Amino acid sequence: MKITVINGTEKHGVTYRLKEIFLDKLRDGAEITEFYLPRDCPGFCIGCTACFRGDGNKCKDAGYVQKIEKELLAADLLVFTSPAYVFHTTGAMKAMLDHFGYRWMPHRPAREMFGKRAVIITQCLGAGGKSAAKDIKDSLSWWGVSSIRVCSFKLMSEIEWEKLPEKKKVRMTAKLVDAADKINRIDFSRPARTNLVTRCKFHAVRMLQKQLGKNDPEYTDYKYWKSNGWIDKERPWKLTGTKNVT
Repeated sequence: MKITVINGTEKHGVTYRLKEIFLDKLRDGAEITEFYLPRDCPGFCIGCTACFRGDGNKCKDAGYVQKIEKELLAADLLVFTSPAYVFHTTGAMKAMLDHFGYRWMPHRPAREMFGKRAVIITQCLGAGGKSAAKDIKDSLSWWGVSSIRVCSFKLMSEIEWEKLPEKKKVRMTAKLVDAADKINRIDFSRPARTNLVTRCKFHAVRMLQKQLGKNDPEYTDYKYWKSNGWIDKERPWKLTGTKNVT
């Protein structure tokens, strides 16, 4: 199994500890690639629209973005981690996700994403963990990922691992170990099922792309959908594992 991990912070704090507990159950036989933000993708999207126009190489951060994308597409399991910052994911995580706006379904989603499985790990002092997870989940779901498991924790009493009550650590550990055990039982030779919500999104966007194509057959996103066969009868969840045509 190949696992790609995107860490929303470089800090080795509570979020890092929770992620390590989860990964410990998966390390045997797994190839794990990790990225730490902002170190591995330090730049903000400046809205140059190069990626939307079909030439991501012109993005000022192409070297960082393309390296991350390569690992995301090759992975069997995606793991995203982030503490909650003012009820949202970290700014570094948001900045990275912005770079993948062109991979949202209304534009040029990667075929491989429709068969991916993902886990999101967040934590907060009181509230905000779930909304931080939603920030990440929104992007994953619009990339085409249906199988998304969220492990969100409220620390309540302390933000340092060493000072957390032992009972709290035990409960969090048990939840993460259970999630990892369920991941270990998955047959990764088979892609994840694409659920109804994702299929509905796809078909709604397909109708939009057909209309855009009538108005402008050279429109970048329409040409991408057409070349992949999605305007016609092909569906990404039926051919998961095949590389995108363009």
